[in-house]
Amino acid sequence: MSKGTVVLAYSGGLDTSCILVWLKEQGYDVITYLANIGQSEDFDAAKKKAESLGAKKVFIEDLRAEFVEEFIWPSVQANAIYEDRYLLGTSVARPCIARRQVQIARQQGAQFVSHGATGKGNDQVRFELTCYALYPEVKIIAPWRIPEFYNRFRGRKDLMTYAEEHGIPVPVTPKEPWSMDANLMHISYESGILENPKSHAPANLYQMTTNPEDAPNSPDVLEIHFMKGVPIRVIHVTSGQSKETPLDIFSYLNEIGGRHGVGRIDIVENRFIGMKSRGIYETPGGTILYHAHLDIETFTLDREVRRIKQGLGVKFSEMLYNGFWYSPECEFVRHCIDKSQENVEGKVQLSVFKGQVYILGRESPKSLYNEELVSMDVQGDYDPCDASGFIKINAVRLREHHRLQGETSSHN
Repeated sequence: MSKGTVVLAYSGGLDTSCILVWLKEQGYDVITYLANIGQSEDFDAAKKKAESLGAKKVFIEDLRAEFVEEFIWPSVQANAIYEDRYLLGTSVARPCIARRQVQIARQQGAQFVSHGATGKGNDQVRFELTCYALYPEVKIIAPWRIPEFYNRFRGRKDLMTYAEEHGIPVPVTPKEPWSMDANLMHISYESGILENPKSHAPANLYQMTTNPEDAPNSPDVLEIHFMKGVPIRVIHVTSGQSKETPLDIFSYLNEIGGRHGVGRIDIVENRFIGMKSRGIYETPGGTILYHAHLDIETFTLDREVRRIKQGLGVKFSEMLYNGFWYSPECEFVRHCIDKSQENVEGKVQLSVFKGQVYILGRESPKSLYNEELVSMDVQGDYDPCDASGFIKINAVRLREHHRLQGETSSHN
């Protein structure tokens, strides 16, 4: 008797292949689901492998376009950045992947979903909060939190032995001595030899970006057009090459950023569950867009609106990192950020060169920049005498504060 049907988030790697066979051993019918979100993967081989291991059905879904439009673009609008440095490439992919997993589970009448995320990381939280939000009755099987599973498979060696015993094809070449997660937005590297935060990353680790030292000796100059805070076109100023669909725009920026070694960071971050972890990330296209959007936003957004929106961006980044994309508070914040972007339109010209993004200029029909008002050479509609009163009013509080300090020190 089957215990029921489970939809397994499957990558085709050692862990999830072993989990597939283990779930069958436990008496479940297994449907595998593999999301294409821009990682370099032999999807046909993964499908054949899943079928050969006894998956009842295999779903391979191309989610790249929706990943860019529905998840990356709101993050660009928010200037989403976690702890001042991390552009959230893994975090932003999880709700996209889990949403489709839940849709498949509902369609197929599966009451269970499963994943290969570890019991110490953030991904288990991100996957499962999305699943519970979108399919409240779902039951989740997380093998790496089940004692009989993690006591049996204490490391890669145990998984390899199990794979050999069960006819699971294993990679011929030894795996890199670190863990890697790749998608269209970024590649992350952690664990293994990277766990010592003092150790430098090996030079051959990076896959999306060239070492800035080896990057071309002349820059690529780009013009990025924004409408409502999202890019709608990118033009290479020298060649005239132009990209206009979200997926093409983002892929092209990855290519240019990657060529120049843009977007590498090596950080220690705070995981949601309470521990610190060391992560190395490369986010070439996302880094270019972060700088370009920041620039056009400051140009077109009212100062006080921008200040509030900046705080919302920090909140949004934390919610995204912690797995709360489908929470009422995150929906509310996304709505507010979206509202703030109504007039964020125009063009930014920038240069990409040797690991850096340099802003060169910008223009916008919605610009709040008034050349005459700000000019040192033209008086415009501004009376300098007014500044005297403005300064004195602002000084009232400071004078009072320092008067009190003086009185306090004289009593001492």
